[in-house]
Amino acid sequence: MHGTGAEVDGARGVFAVDSTAPGSAPRGLDEFRRGWETQVGDEVFQLPAFSPDTIGDFRVKGTVAKVHGAAIADLHAASATRTADVPGGDQDLVAMYVVRRGAWTLGGPPGYGDQTVPAGQFLVRHLGRLTAFETSAHLTAKFLVLPPGELKPLLGNRVVTGPADSAEMRLLTAMTDMVHTTVADLGPAGVAAAQGTLIELTKAVAKGRFDDVEPRLAPALTQAAKDIADRRLADPDLSPAMLARELNVSVRTLHRAFAAVGEQVTTYIRHRRLHEARLALVAPSGRLSISELAAHWQFADGSHFTRAFKKHYGQTPTEYARSTAAATPSPHRGAASPTS
Repeated sequence: MHGTGAEVDGARGVFAVDSTAPGSAPRGLDEFRRGWETQVGDEVFQLPAFSPDTIGDFRVKGTVAKVHGAAIADLHAASATRTADVPGGDQDLVAMYVVRRGAWTLGGPPGYGDQTVPAGQFLVRHLGRLTAFETSAHLTAKFLVLPPGELKPLLGNRVVTGPADSAEMRLLTAMTDMVHTTVADLGPAGVAAAQGTLIELTKAVAKGRFDDVEPRLAPALTQAAKDIADRRLADPDLSPAMLARELNVSVRTLHRAFAAVGEQVTTYIRHRRLHEARLALVAPSGRLSISELAAHWQFADGSHFTRAFKKHYGQTPTEYARSTAAATPSPHRGAASPTS
């Protein structure tokens, strides 16, 4: 198990944990707790006491990012984990659990039963005290902790659940991924903006809709649209209208979000398709014809594809393929000539 990442300055930090390696138990829990307390701190979320069998076989890896009073943990647990008992104790925060694989069972508020978050679902609620929980083996999940200020009045005593692939959750997931990638390089203003956006997106998840004129959501909306587009580049139905439907926003809102980050939706799709076509031109597994490439990447015809390719790369597809082949050393080039 190891910890890596930026030193925490009270506002941000990232550390990685991995206790899945052979021989790391029973020290895995101690290392995880040390990393959490050092890099995130109990003021954000206090780790509970774990059961003896969990302590003896604690195999968890993941990455945790801290943003002011918020923390995002992407976790993969090879072993089951559970608290030793109902920890009790006061705390005041909003927690979200997003489960991709396995299950996460949470102790309910007084008078309520346990709540299980199965694969493909999320749960968000306000926590006023430490509660027991249990996770299955082979869990893949995201755990998000947020300050209660704007969210507690919205949630009250409600527990909000839903599908992990809803439009609002797609935006929140895109934002948390961006935070993990960029938080160590953000200045104070960027850290504050990131936390504010996480709160706005969590509000959208709780409401089942988001404020489409909220400018802080533009980067997350843009990234979520790009994630969908990247997976469906060869789809003939890929368009701004389709992306807007997938994300439950208007086409105007989508265009406005891209404009806010200095891009256009159609330009992004075209450039990504051209990039994939360029890779296919020199793929060692066999090259497609110009007309085949044009059809696969949804260009009107070979002439249209060739014009777009030359405008973007300064060469026609044929010229690019030839120049790349000429610059690639032949496996026989440079070898001594056979004697006669």
